[in-house]
Parts: sequence; C-alpha cells; structure tokens
Amino acid sequence: MTPLTESGARSHVSGVCFKIGPPRLVGVEVEWFVHDDRCPGRPVPPELLHAALESLPLGGPDGTSLPSGSRLTLEPGGQVELSSPPATGLLACVEDTRRDLTALRAAFAAQGLRLTGTGTDPQARPRRMVLDHPRYLAMERFFDSAGPWGRVMMTGTASVQVCLDAGDAAGPHAVGRRWRLVHLLGPVLVAAFANSPLLDGKPTGHRSTRQTVWSRMDPTRTLAPEPDHGDPREAWAQYVLDAQVLCVQRPEGLPWTAPPGLTFRDWTRGRGERPPTLDDLAYHCTTLFPPVRPRGHLELRMIDAQPGDGWVVPTALVTALLDDPVAADTALAALAPLECPTGPRPPRSDVWLRAATLGVADPELRRAALTCFAVADAALGRLPGADRLRAAVAEFAERYPARGRCPADDQLDALRAGTRRTPPEEAP
Repeated sequence: MTPLTESGARSHVSGVCFKIGPPRLVGVEVEWFVHDDRCPGRPVPPELLHAALESLPLGGPDGTSLPSGSRLTLEPGGQVELSSPPATGLLACVEDTRRDLTALRAAFAAQGLRLTGTGTDPQARPRRMVLDHPRYLAMERFFDSAGPWGRVMMTGTASVQVCLDAGDAAGPHAVGRRWRLVHLLGPVLVAAFANSPLLDGKPTGHRSTRQTVWSRMDPTRTLAPEPDHGDPREAWAQYVLDAQVLCVQRPEGLPWTAPPGLTFRDWTRGRGERPPTLDDLAYHCTTLFPPVRPRGHLELRMIDAQPGDGWVVPTALVTALLDDPVAADTALAALAPLECPTGPRPPRSDVWLRAATLGVADPELRRAALTCFAVADAALGRLPGADRLRAAVAEFAERYPARGRCPADDQLDALRAGTRRTPPEEAP
C-alpha cells in the first residue's frame, strides 16, 4: 500500500472520523461479565464461552449476526460485547437490541452462565487474558509498562457505549455543538450511572472504579482532545497523530509490539521500522480510548455497564438530549458551569474525578443530573411512541439521582448486608 504522509494522515482522519449530516442513526454497545451460576467466583472456561456463542441463532440481515443484526465480540478477559446495528431512531435501536439480548441471555443460560452488568467485575476471582490475539498481547505489554491499570481495564471492566451521528455542518445539530455537549454531559453520565464500586470483591472508595481506572492510564490515548481548537475534526486529527502507537500489525507468528514512545506523527516522519499506511492509521484509531471517540459517529465511552435492561436509560437519555434541539439548548445552558477550559483534561479534570468518586452524592453533579433527566423527560414526551422509555427514564431519576444515589450504592448496600446477588432479570 502507498506510504502515508503526515498531512495525508491528518486529512484522512478529519474526513473519515466525522461523517457530516443530519442526526438520524442510533446505536448502543453493551458489555457483560460472564459468571458461572453454580460458582460465580470461578473463571469461566473459554470453551464454555465459545459453546454458548456457537449455540446462538445467527442469521440476521447478513446471515452471520443475531436476529436484529447485532454483532458479538469477546473482550480480552472474557467479557461479551453486543454491538447493535445502526438503527433509524431511538425506538428502533432499543427494540432491536432487546430482541438480540433475549437470544444472547437464553444461549448463555442454557450453558449455566449468566450475564452480569456492572462496570467492574464484582467477584473476587482471578483476572486473566482469555484471548491470545497479537493485538491484546501487544496491549498487555504496552499497558503493563505503566502500572496495573491497563490489565484491569482489559480484563475487569465493562461499559455501555451510546453511539450517535456526529452532526450537521451548521445549525442546531452542528458537529462542534454536539461535540461540546457530549463532553459537558460526560461527568453527569459517569455520576448518574456509576456502577462499579468493587474490585476483587472489595469496595474501592469510588462509585465508578471503572472510570477511575481509565483516568490512570496512558494519557495520550485516554484523555479528551485539547478543547481550544475551533473545529473538533482538527482537534481529533492532532490527537491521533500525537498518540503513542500501541501495536504494529505484522505477519502471522510475529509479535505486534510497537517501539516504545513512537507516536503516529513520528511514524509518518520515518521513525518506524517501515512507512505507515492508511490501514495502519485506521487500526491505530481503534486503539485510542478517549471519553468520546469519533468513528464517523460519536461513541460515548464513559458509562458503566448496567444491570438487566438498565442500558436502555442512558441510551434514551443521551439520545433525547442530543437529538432534540430544544433539549440540547437547555442541556448546554445547564451544563455550562461544569466546563473548565483550563487544567487537566477529562477524565482527569476535577469534575470527572468527583463524578467517579462520589457519583451524584456530589451536590453540583446531582443538580446537573436532575436537570438533564427533566429535560430528557420533556424531549421523550415529544417523541411519538416513547411512553415506555419515558417511564423508564423517570423511574431511574426518582430511584437514583433524586435521592443522591447511583446503581453503585445498591451494590454497596448488598455487600454491607451480606446479601450480594445477581438481579433477577440477569439470572438464567
């Protein structure tokens, strides 16, 4: 393939990672820990995971996916990720994902396995790499050089990722406006849906331990891009070039380990073992993990995995706030006080760290969360057919942020009472 120049890389990233057009599509990616219902503390053998996956009723639109078109992948520690197909609107996204999750749960239950939705594995069981793909081996080596957090992330965390169109060239859905809103909304989502207070079976002192783990990893690939660029496309292009290369694809049998300290910009300037290509650039982008990752659409990565069908609430909340112009205006105004243009970037800024530690017990974040839920409630009231979703969002708001609580508090209460259990809707 043709070698890639620095200017070519910048131009390609700017054009490909933000698809411009009116917002229309919605998607969600949900991750789950897999536990053996007979012995939750025991690691699930890989062959049992594969047996459950192979028993699924595939045959969606392409003949290889789940009935509604969702795709399944295994994460390095054996977590299962279901990625919905892009759907036209929120209602279709929720319906498609529910259908495919029903099939997924049934297949795993038949093997005596259950899916557990929480941001970190609550069980005190050994963390280990289930997959030996060269990508994950290179990731493990890269992150191990800077402490334990990378390995915890790879094998012991799970999330809900909401995916929405990047936005239009101008107007109420302008790309820059949506980019700013999702970053302002980020700490509120961390706080409201914090659901990872345990690691290795013990409280960590953080409502979202998962988010704390991300805040301690390689800053060149986990911080948000610099906020002082007028165009998010240019900010992201610079971010991609300045991030360290995590792995280099090589022929079968060779390790993918990257030279220490090599950024993609360095690589385009001739400091790698060979010139980079567009394929290398595309793969490099998949190894970047900021709170919001542009992939043509915007992928929000800061939300902890939720129990049962709890993923529906953040999906509905985010979509309502971004895709309803009135809601977006109100949310931007309400969230503006959380913005801090100086100091550390998310997720290392003060408000993000408070969100991970305290959740909505933090008064400022609680007020912002309640405003966002109220605004989303009004927006869902304007969406035909969204009555059930609106009720689910309202019920969550009353149960959690209205009381200064988040799902993590349920885990802590159960631990203190000695009654930790899997929610009924997740049991086989």
